[in-house]
Amino acid sequence: MRRPTNLTAALLSGLLTLLGSALASAQTTTPVLVRPDGTYPTVPLEKDVIVLKVVQNAPLNLQKAPTIKEGLATNVERMAYWINKACTEGKKPDFILFNEFPLTGYSSGTREEKLKFTIQIPGPETQRIGELAKACDTYIIFGSYATDPEWPGHILSLNPVIGRDGKVKEVYWKSRNVTRLNNEEIPTTTVENVRDRFRARYGIEEEFPVLQTEFGNIAVSTVQIDPFVFAAYAMRGVEIMFRTATLFSKTDVQAIAFYNNVYSAMSNITFPPDSGVPASFGGQSLIVDNRGKVLAEDPSNNESVIEAEIPIAKFREGRRIPRYPLEVVKPVFDQYQQEVPLNHLDLPPEKLPQTNQDMKTLIDEASRWLN
Repeated sequence: MRRPTNLTAALLSGLLTLLGSALASAQTTTPVLVRPDGTYPTVPLEKDVIVLKVVQNAPLNLQKAPTIKEGLATNVERMAYWINKACTEGKKPDFILFNEFPLTGYSSGTREEKLKFTIQIPGPETQRIGELAKACDTYIIFGSYATDPEWPGHILSLNPVIGRDGKVKEVYWKSRNVTRLNNEEIPTTTVENVRDRFRARYGIEEEFPVLQTEFGNIAVSTVQIDPFVFAAYAMRGVEIMFRTATLFSKTDVQAIAFYNNVYSAMSNITFPPDSGVPASFGGQSLIVDNRGKVLAEDPSNNESVIEAEIPIAKFREGRRIPRYPLEVVKPVFDQYQQEVPLNHLDLPPEKLPQTNQDMKTLIDEASRWLN
C-alpha cells in the first residue's frame, strides 16, 4: 500500500479536524426551545373541556410532629382525604393542584435543621400519591422541600407532576428566588444559583420544561413576582400555568395570565389558628382565565376545594405564543447586568449558607451592583 504524500496527509488531517469540529458543534448546539413561526408542540387533546381543581389545606408542620416519619404519614393521609373529596364531589377532575408544602409544612431554622424536614422525589410519599392519582384517573401536582443525593447539602424546592398512571411525569425545580424583598434572603437552591451544573446534568430544556399532556400543555412554578420567568414558559408553549405558594399576590397571578395568554391556578397553604401566622397570609387560592378573570376563588384561610372548567380545545384553536416586542427592547436588555451572577450557590456542602442571614451575606459579596 502506497504511503500518503505530505500533501495528502495534510488534507486528511484537515478533513478530520473539520469533521471533529462539526461533530463537537453538533453536540453543543442548543436545541430548539422556541419555534420561529410562533407555533408550539402539543399532543392531541383527549377532551374539549377539562376540569381543574385547587386544594388549599393545612399540613402538619414536621417541626411540630412527634417524629418526621409520623408527620409525613399524617400529611400524606391529609392529602389523600382532599384528593378523595376532589374526586368524589363536583365534577371529575383532570388536574388537582396542592400548595407548596402539603407534605412538610414550612420549616424554619438553619440549613442543617431544614434538611431534616424534606422528602425525596420519587419516594414513598409520591408513590402513595401516585396510587391515589391512578385511582382517581387524574394528574396531581404539589410542591415540597426536597433533597437529592446528587445535590448534597442543598435544600431544593421541587414541584412534581404525578400522572394518571401514578408515575412522576416531570419534576419542576424553582427557577429562582425573589431577592432583596427584606433584610434576609432565601437559601434554597434554584436553577439560577446552580445553573451551569443544572444544565450539564439535566439539559437546557429542563430549565423551562413544558409537559405536553392530553389535557393541555402545562408547567409548574413556585416563582413569585417575576414576569420574565413566566414569559419564558409562555414562549415554550404553556397553556395552563400551575403555581404553588406560601404567600402570594392575587394581582401577580392575574397579570401573569393576562400578559402571557395562559390559564393559571394558584394554591396557597392555609395556617391553623395556633400557627402564629396571621390568617390573612393563608388561603385565597384561585383559578383565572387567560384574561386574568377569576373563574374560582376561596377568599378565606379555610381548607377547601375550588374548581373551574377550561375550554382547552377552543383556547388552542389557532393559538400562537405571545407576540413580545423582543427586538424592540433587546438593546436595553443587552446592556442590563443582573445584580447577582449565576451559580452563586454552586458550592461544596460545607460552604453553603446556613441561615437566611448567611445567604444575604453571600449575595452581598457576590453582588455586581455593590462591589
